[in-house]
Order: sequence, then structure tokens, then C-alpha cells
Amino acid sequence: MTDTPNTANGFAFGDDRSAARLKKRRRAEWRLKAYGIIAISVAALALLALLSSVVTKAGGALTESYLTLPVTLDPAVVDPQGTKDPKKILRADFGGLTKAALRAEFPWVKARGAKRELYDLVSNGASFELGRKVSDDPTLVGQTLDYRFLASDVSDLYLQGAYGDLKKAKTGGALTITEDGKKVQIATTAEDFSAPLEAVKRTLLDQAAFQRRQAALQDNGVRAFAARLEAAATDEARAEAKAEVDARTARRDKFLAAAADLEARANGVDGTEELTTTTPSLLIKTAGGWIKLTKISPASAEGVVLAPTDGPVTASQDWALYATTLPEASRKVSDDQIVWLETLRDQGRIDTVFNTRFFTAGDSREPELAGIWGAAVGSFWTMLVTFCLAFPIGVLAAIYLEEFAPKRRLTDFIEVNINNLAAVPSIVFGLLGLAVFLGFFGVPRSAPLAGGIVLALMTLPTIIIASRAAIRAVPPSIREAALGVGASKLQSTFHHVLPLAMPGILTGTIIGMAQALGETAPLIMIGMVAFIVDIPTGILDSATVLPVQVYRWSDFPERAFEARTAAAILVLLAFLVIMNALAVFLRKRFERRW
Repeated sequence: MTDTPNTANGFAFGDDRSAARLKKRRRAEWRLKAYGIIAISVAALALLALLSSVVTKAGGALTESYLTLPVTLDPAVVDPQGTKDPKKILRADFGGLTKAALRAEFPWVKARGAKRELYDLVSNGASFELGRKVSDDPTLVGQTLDYRFLASDVSDLYLQGAYGDLKKAKTGGALTITEDGKKVQIATTAEDFSAPLEAVKRTLLDQAAFQRRQAALQDNGVRAFAARLEAAATDEARAEAKAEVDARTARRDKFLAAAADLEARANGVDGTEELTTTTPSLLIKTAGGWIKLTKISPASAEGVVLAPTDGPVTASQDWALYATTLPEASRKVSDDQIVWLETLRDQGRIDTVFNTRFFTAGDSREPELAGIWGAAVGSFWTMLVTFCLAFPIGVLAAIYLEEFAPKRRLTDFIEVNINNLAAVPSIVFGLLGLAVFLGFFGVPRSAPLAGGIVLALMTLPTIIIASRAAIRAVPPSIREAALGVGASKLQSTFHHVLPLAMPGILTGTIIGMAQALGETAPLIMIGMVAFIVDIPTGILDSATVLPVQVYRWSDFPERAFEARTAAAILVLLAFLVIMNALAVFLRKRFERRW
């Protein structure tokens, strides 16, 4: 008896062709696994980049700065009648007392513009906080307190390093300062200003390169309109093209002249250069005072006094030269404000602490006063209304369609529309809420009740579809056993099928609620984008929600709102992660295998 090789499709199971097919199939499987790993890795890297960017930006919102200044609570200002009435004390001019404290700390600030910059060191809300402190404790009237004033957003950003650093330059010579009217002449025994001078000249060359790039763009325009001028068929077209050629030629020549001037200054042999707002600022600190340099050469300089010295400076070794990493034109904090803040920092009067205000306060137009608590509470009330409406209606609708509804055209029509509603853009539900609930039924605008109704309508299809799938997953034997022992259809559904399907129903509901929590467009349509300062106490109070708060802050021009926007995104992501983790927990906790 001879062995007959097994064959399939004309190939023997042990020959070379079979082995080649097996290797090809394994290579295909390996490629599929590799594609999956690559896809997951790319998604993970993208998520990591997004989270790292948000977390990095959010760091600035997690701290806040305070300036400690002595403030005298003059009874003639705070409580002129001596009533000790907290309400009357709260109406006193604490803003004037705050400004007086700043003027007393920096008495040499006399100019009106400089005073405005001085007052901008502290937050506009600092005086109100001082008023609340005194009204809560009227015995403070007449005393002088070392009060911690909340720093403004500009001061806080500078203290965080958002406007660059104040770097100390290397010096070795002895410093001599001579007064020359409003300016001072500065000389050192060594070429201490040579390195900053080279940095200034490099900045001038960079500016010259920028001017030449702008000139090149204008030159491209000149050539383009010159070609139009040659091809023009009418006098009007030729006149327009000629005007454009002349205008762009003038702008090109202007840019080229500016570039040539900057290059000449950078390459000058005299070694003297003027400092402007477009070059890094140079500041000298000596004898308790600060001087801003306006012109420098390798061993001498000219400047203006920003903070007076304690006395004459002659051949002094006790001095330091500082340079800003950003020019004054590229930052919102001025050189004067830098000097004042550095003076307070040297005296130990600046504190940076964890920003609990961000998590406990409502919204504000001032970045340093703005908090997320109002939006978080508004989201809570809105989600509560959404859940109370969407969950019972969605589950009951799913039970009816899956267990009781007869199979006919009307039922099929309802099912198709439920599936279609799940794909409708969310802003359509906002338009529906604006026209029906606000316009017809008179639901309060910008209230969690209106937002909850709109989000409930948007979430209903998701809950119904998920609930039907969970009910359908319950084995028919459960129903048959209940009916076999005498239970009615209603009892079988609510006593046996529904409890077993509840884990899947809750999972789908939480996922739908998480989707609703991140919606912005429908809530904007019903007015929840309004500026709300107070914390809502119920579903009828005006409120906003977390995603709308993120949208509003991202549109504000103040730079400090960038960090608060990122921090609000993290809070929203934390809510979403918790809700999705709860869905996973409920499924794992109550899920049964059949």
C-alpha cells in the first residue's frame, strides 16, 4: 500500500509551494500587526503631545503672586463717622488707600503715566478684598497693616518668567556715575559693556534682515504690477498699475534704506549705540537704585534713573548689570515695572502660592480673579437636568421598542429616525431649544434648565440605542423562565430583564452624558455663553458650563487667560475621564457572562 499525498486546490500539503504560501500568510499577518502597532503608537504620541502642551500651558494658572505692602487704614477714609458698620466700611475708598500704599513705597514716581503703571502692579480686585477684610474685622480701622495685595496679571506673568528673564551680565570694572541733568553718565574701568554692545548689534542685524525680507516682498509686487502695466489694454488699467508700481517702489526703497541704516549702525567703528524699545533693555543696579541705559559704548554709557541711589557712586565695585531677554516693545511689562517688582522681590515682599482661587471663584474679566467654580457648578446642574430627563425617557423608550412594540411600518419608521437623530449636528438641537423652549415655552435664557433640556434631546438617541442593545443581549431563556412561572410580560421585563441589562444601560448613559458634557454649540445658541460672575444655586439661575467657559477664555486678548484656558481644559478632561472610568467600573462590576 502506497501513501497518497493530501492535496488541496492542486497543491500538496508538504511541498515547496505550500511552504511558500504559509510564509506569505505569516508575512501578511506580521505586516497587519506592525500597522496596528504603528497606528496605536502614532495615536499615543499625538495624545501625549496634546496633553503635554495643555499641561505646560496650564502651569501658569496654578500659582498666583502677592505683593506685601504697608497700608494705613485711615479712619477719616474708612469709617469717618466711627459707626463700625461693615456695610458702610465696605463702601469706603479702599482703591485710594491701595494707590496711596504704592505711592508711599515708591515716592519718586511722580509722572502721571508712571503712576498708572505703578497702580497696575496690583489687581483691580485687590482693593475690594482689602475692603472685605476690614468690614469683617472693623477693629482694624486706624491700624497700619502689612497687607498682601493680589498681583495683576501682568505682574504675575513677569514673575513667572512669561516675559523673559532678567539675566545678570559679567562685570569686572569699577563703576562711576555722574549726574548730567535728567540723564546720568556712566563709566567703568573695564569694558563691561562690550558684550551687551555686541548683542545689541546682533539684534540690529536681525532687524536689518527682516527689513530686507520686507523689501523683497515689495520688489516682487513691483515686478508683478510692472507686468500688468505692460499688458494693460485701457488707460484706467494702466493708471492703476502705475500707481501700484510707484507705491510699492516707495515702500521697497524705504525698507532698503532702513536696512542699510541698521547695518551701518551694527557695523559702525565708533563703538557707540543707542538703545531703543526694540533692543534688549540694560539695567544697572547699584547703591539701592536702578538705572536704565539709553546709550552704550564698551566702557561708558548714558542712562536715566528709574530708582534713585542711596548716594553718589564713585569707583564702586558693588554693582550689577542686567539684560532682559525680550525688548520692551515685545512685552507688556515696562522697564519701570520690572524695577519696582525686582525691588519688592529683593525685600522679600513677593510671595507665590498655589492658586486656590482658580478652583473656588467664579468668572471675571480680570485673569488673576477668574475661576472655574461657577462653570463647574453650572455643568453639574445642567448634567443633572440632562440625566433626569434623558435617562428615564430613553430607557422606557428602549424597553417599549424592544419588548412591547409591534413590528410594523410605524415602529420601523421610529427606529430609523432614532438612528438618524444620533447623527444630527449638535447645533441643530441648539436651534430647536432656542425656537421652542426659549421662544415658545419661555424657559429662562442661559439657565441650566434650558441647557439640560437641549442636551437631553441630543443624548436621547444614544441612550435609546445603547439600552436596546443591552436589553437585546439578555438571553431569551430569562424571559421564558419568568413567563413559565406565571409572571406577566411587564413583570418579566421590569423584574428580570431590566436588572440584568442595567450595566449596559448605565454604560451607554454615562457615555452619552460625557458627550453632552463636552458640547458647546447648542449651549451657545441658548445664551449660556453670557458673562456670569455669580455661582448658580439652582437650575433656574443664569449659568455657564465648562466647555463654553473654555471657549470664552480662549477668545480673550489677555495673555494670562491662555494658562487659565488650558487649566479649564484639564478640569473638563478630568470630568470626562471620571465619567468614562465610572462607566467601565459599572460594566465590570455588574456584568454577567452567559
